[in-house]
Amino acid sequence: MPDGSPPPDGPEPVGPAPAVRPFLVTAGRVAPTASGRPVPVETQVVATAEGLAELDDLTFEQHDIVAACRQPQSVAELAARLRLHLNVVRILTEDLRAAGLLVVHVPDTGIIHDATVLRRVIDALRAIPDSRGVLRDSD
Repeated sequence: MPDGSPPPDGPEPVGPAPAVRPFLVTAGRVAPTASGRPVPVETQVVATAEGLAELDDLTFEQHDIVAACRQPQSVAELAARLRLHLNVVRILTEDLRAAGLLVVHVPDTGIIHDATVLRRVIDALRAIPDSRGVLRDSD
């Protein structure tokens, strides 16, 4: 060790441990709603004016979620952008919605499972040229 003390027994830690464990952030809850159904990852959330006004009174994670939702974000985007566990974001999003700090737009499940929507998305993605200006081949 640089300070001259002997090295500790056992393996070196792989990396720093998270400061707060996910179950502490969610107060031990694992289901975001009373029904136990998870909020779909494609659910769009956006901050309310009240939510933006109350940023200074929120916990770190709640503050980060509301601040990131100045523009509509999906739950999956929030989890990735804030580097939080997806279930933590689901639970905190539902808490913030219940407090009136976020508006949550759950997608229509009939549209999600409609194959024509998926086909249109695939076709639109194929119509985008790559960095060389070449269109992708279609099936």
